[in-house]
Amino acid sequence: MFSLKPQDGASIVALIASAVRRDISFGELPPDAKLKIEDLRRRYGGSNHSVREALMQLTAEGMVEANAQRGFRVASATGDDLKDIVRLRAELDPVGLRWSMLNGDVAWESRLIGAEHAASRAARRLAESADEATLAWDEANRAFHATLMEACGSPRLIEVTARLYDQSRRFRLANLREGLCDPQEIRRTRKALCDAVVERDAEAATARLIADIELDLAAAGSR
Repeated sequence: MFSLKPQDGASIVALIASAVRRDISFGELPPDAKLKIEDLRRRYGGSNHSVREALMQLTAEGMVEANAQRGFRVASATGDDLKDIVRLRAELDPVGLRWSMLNGDVAWESRLIGAEHAASRAARRLAESADEATLAWDEANRAFHATLMEACGSPRLIEVTARLYDQSRRFRLANLREGLCDPQEIRRTRKALCDAVVERDAEAATARLIADIELDLAAAGSR
């Protein structure tokens, strides 16, 4: 997929992990698919060791499952998995947002407004050319979520919420492919969320955030 130049081993592992994470999110590596080290090395580059380290990282994130006898495989993606992820996100993300609103300054507000604008533009481009714009839309959504959490002051909460967000991405992208996800509805919810944050209305902001998270569960329920 990409050519890896000699560089720091941790960077190579991060590149491979990012590529595998993206392909899991987009369904290129489907749920429960076996992940063979040699096949992945040919696909993504790096050494057997760096591929194994990347898979161990993704195992810690919940994207990959490891078994001593059967090796690695993509984590399952059932309706119950999604419900569990949504339930946790609906509890933890509002905590992170409230803390960000307590700690965040004008510079943070500006970054959030910029991230919301980028996500909104990506949603409009998605309506024009879904195949070409899907990756940009997904990355813009991810950046918006990261910005919501970044001022909370808790590295552990940032890490956990980012991990849960990554685990939920493949469900939203699957919903998008199946016509069960409305990017414009998501865009409107995000805009209302951002407006509430700027107005420092914590109740409205957290309600909008939970509504955004639960869009995934509502789509899954319509399958």
